[in-house]
Amino acid sequence: MTALARPRQSLDHVTDWVFDLDNTLYPRECNLFAQIDTLITHYVMEVTRLDFDAARALQKDYYRDFGTTLNGLMHRHEIDPDHFLSTVHAIDYSPVDPHPDLVEAIAALPGRKFILTNGDTGHARAVLKRLGGDHLFEHVHDIRAMTFVPKPHRQAYDGFFALHGIDPTRAIMFDDLEKNLVVPHEQGMATVQVVAAEGFVHEQVEAWELGRTTEPHVHHVTGDLAGFLRNLP
Repeated sequence: MTALARPRQSLDHVTDWVFDLDNTLYPRECNLFAQIDTLITHYVMEVTRLDFDAARALQKDYYRDFGTTLNGLMHRHEIDPDHFLSTVHAIDYSPVDPHPDLVEAIAALPGRKFILTNGDTGHARAVLKRLGGDHLFEHVHDIRAMTFVPKPHRQAYDGFFALHGIDPTRAIMFDDLEKNLVVPHEQGMATVQVVAAEGFVHEQVEAWELGRTTEPHVHHVTGDLAGFLRNLP
């Protein structure tokens, strides 16, 4: 399938709504993922015996190059993915506030709603419970369902489409990482990048994680997901 020549401004063709989880359904500014990020660094330290700074650099290299640090660790160090996931998701979820406006906006969307996340289902359910939206989604398609091949790899999306009978040309993808929207665009999905507040910086966040682009694979950009959904173009 060829990429769309230009994005559709109207989204009235969409029947399947696909959302990333982390830093998308909750704001990056609440720093929930920063907890996971720190636990990942310590996990890399334990596996590699590197000091903190070297382990952190390797962690981010794997995240950038393999889609997830987990994928890099599996390829380079043959770790047990279930042990990794249970370890790095042992966090405090209280920074995620209830978001009734977002829950209402998602509930009002016509069609099916899915989560497509490089995290695991337990983590997703914990986040959704905090938001007040654990009833909203038809399915959480997590890293295990992807057979540990994460976004942005095409296999992650193809398996998701096939399992749920999704026609990408009638679907839309929301994600905070612009690189995760390349394959959706190529497959014909509408795409929305959900970004942090202008000027947001954090010592644990690399510049590429906050990157925005004018490339054609990002059709829409919003820093207010609930507002975007309430005022669909």
